[in-house]
Amino acid sequence: MSKCCTMSRGVKGVNWNQGQWTSQSKEIPDSMILLTGGEFLMGTEDDERHVLDGEGPVRLTSVDPFYLDSYAVSNARFSDFIRESGYVTDAEMYGWSFAFLPFLSQEAEEAVKGVVTETPWWAAVEGSNWLHPEGPGSSIQCRMDHPVVHLSWRDAMSFCQWSGTRLPTEAEWEFAARGGLIQKKYPWGNELQPNGEHQCNIWQGTFPHENTGEDGYKSTAPVHTFKPNGYGLYHIVGNTWEWCSDWYDPQGPPQRERKSLRGGSFLCHESYCNRYRVSARTSNTIDSSACHMGFRCAMNAYGGGRI
Repeated sequence: MSKCCTMSRGVKGVNWNQGQWTSQSKEIPDSMILLTGGEFLMGTEDDERHVLDGEGPVRLTSVDPFYLDSYAVSNARFSDFIRESGYVTDAEMYGWSFAFLPFLSQEAEEAVKGVVTETPWWAAVEGSNWLHPEGPGSSIQCRMDHPVVHLSWRDAMSFCQWSGTRLPTEAEWEFAARGGLIQKKYPWGNELQPNGEHQCNIWQGTFPHENTGEDGYKSTAPVHTFKPNGYGLYHIVGNTWEWCSDWYDPQGPPQRERKSLRGGSFLCHESYCNRYRVSARTSNTIDSSACHMGFRCAMNAYGGGRI
C-alpha cells in the first residue's frame, strides 16, 4: 500500500466507543438517493495494483437496495452535527493532523511537528483539523459547500450515529461508483477526459511540485462539482477519500487494524497514485485523519439506517 495516499497516526487496533449522540431524525435525508442494488462485477485485474491493494480478482457480488448520499458530507452539514452534539474530532483531540506541506502558509509551516520521511510532502501540523484544513491561519469560511476533511473513521461513525445513517460497505460503494457501467475504469467510462473534459478533481501537473489546477481546483472542490455518474452521485472519485465500514483485507482475511477508504482525492496523480479508479482502495487506522479524507453516508432501504 502506497504511503503517499493515507498517512497514519501509528495507532493500531484502537476501539471505537459508541457515543451518546442521538439520531436527529429517522427520515431519509434529502442528500440521499435510492439504489436498487443487485449483482455486479466487483474489482479489477487490469491494473498493476490489483494484487498489491487487493482489488482483484474480479468477482460477482450482490448488494441489497440501499440509500447513499449523492455527495460527500460538507463542512456545512458537519457544522450542524458539531453545533448540536458538541463532538470533538480526533484531530482536535490529538491537537494535530496530516496536511499537504506545499499548501501550507508561512504561519502553518511554523506549526509543523515533522514530515514523513518517505513522502516529505506530508506534514504533521499542529492545529490542523476540519476547521483549519491547511493548519493555523486557514479557514472553511468560504468552503462551507466543500467536503469536510481531517476526519477519522471514528469521527465519520459518530456523525452517522447522530444522523441515523451508517457508512457504506466497500461493495455498496463500488456498486454505486460504477453507476451501472460494467467493468469500466472510471464512473463515466474508460477515458479519463472524454472529449477533453475534466470529470473529477485530481492533481494536474508534476506531483508534488506543481498543480496547474486545470480542472478548476488545486485543493478540494464543492461537493456538487462536475457531472454526476449514472446513479446521480457527485465526486464519487477524486476530491476526497471516503471511509467505508469494512475492515481492510488486501490479501486474505480482514486485518482488524485498518478500515477501508475509497475514491482517491485531489492529491491523486497517475505518476504515483492512480487510485481515482472505481476499483481502487486504500486503508488507515480508525483514529487517523488528513486533509484529503472525508466520507458520505448510507442507509438501509428497509428497516432503518444502522447495521
